[in-house]
Amino acid sequence: MKLRVTGQEKRTKLPSGPGYTPEQLRADLEGATGGWEFDAVTVGFPAPIVDGRIPWEPQNLGRGWAGFQFEEAFGKPVKVINDAAMQAVGCYEGGRMLFLSLGTGLGSALIADYHVIALELCDLRWSEDRSLEDQLGKPAMKKLGKARWEESVHETVAMLREALLPESIVIGGGGAKHLKELPEGVERGHNSHAFEGGERLWNDERFRV
Repeated sequence: MKLRVTGQEKRTKLPSGPGYTPEQLRADLEGATGGWEFDAVTVGFPAPIVDGRIPWEPQNLGRGWAGFQFEEAFGKPVKVINDAAMQAVGCYEGGRMLFLSLGTGLGSALIADYHVIALELCDLRWSEDRSLEDQLGKPAMKKLGKARWEESVHETVAMLREALLPESIVIGGGGAKHLKELPEGVERGHNSHAFEGGERLWNDERFRV
């Protein structure tokens, strides 16, 4: 988990992972943000978000997140958005853009004329017994080898380009740096885009989430 205040380059990192709970977050925030001055918060959360809330418990964290009150935890106004969608906002330059985040799993978002649509493309089928996430996530890279994994990324991009008709495509997340060659017409995103996206949601009124 990474935190940053607008106007500062320094980032604070906190450990998280399976089993991480809201109670742990509250305790971590007290220590990590003590003395920080800020007026509002954007949270990029690794799960589907509905109407700015976490509707059900995420599979990759502990329990207690469904309905968790972030504003109470921070004591400030808060906007909660899917983490891939937040990174997509940070690198959006207009038109219809598809964003794919290659990490432990597969994150995705589509932005069309500043309307941000978080997607769950990870659940689409790659084969009878494998999903796109099974084929493109970090475990797949280790299992398939980087060459075959990269071929799968290229094949997926071609499929999604035909299905979603984006004008531009950006691939981000930790797995993006492992791609030796990007698919034609695709740009590489950076993790810093997530921070920029969190700020743009407050500063650019054109975005609709």
